[in-house]
Amino acid sequence: MSGSGHQLSADEFRRIYAKVPRLTVEIVLRSDDGVLLTLRDIEPCKGLWHLPGGTVRFGEKLTEAVRRIARRELGIDVGATRLLGYIEYPSHYENGLDSPVGIAFEITGYAGRVHVNSEAARFGWFVDLPAKMHREQTEFLRSVQS
Repeated sequence: MSGSGHQLSADEFRRIYAKVPRLTVEIVLRSDDGVLLTLRDIEPCKGLWHLPGGTVRFGEKLTEAVRRIARRELGIDVGATRLLGYIEYPSHYENGLDSPVGIAFEITGYAGRVHVNSEAARFGWFVDLPAKMHREQTEFLRSVQS
């Protein structure tokens, strides 16, 4: 099945992801000003800087998920992408649902002006990663930059 995939209801999401890992895509967008991060304004990890990203829907290709999430969270249309690797997140969130595996893609071309949606308070470009950042993402970015 291809296409945009099915979005789960809140009840379906909780019921399923309380039992199995969740597949996500993480967006790595770089410029001369550094890497783009958003300041999370929702739980889990509210108040931490992180890579934009989200859940891959059933039947959705990974690159389709990257394009959908970049449009929704950053207001941009993605051109080319490059697979960077994966991020394993431990199940340590208070909601008991998250133990996602994130597939990280670098965006190598996009159109539009970056802005954030209601999931983030703001965005910023960082040459040096901030102290208040999602730990697993910090470790991942350091590993792919070295």
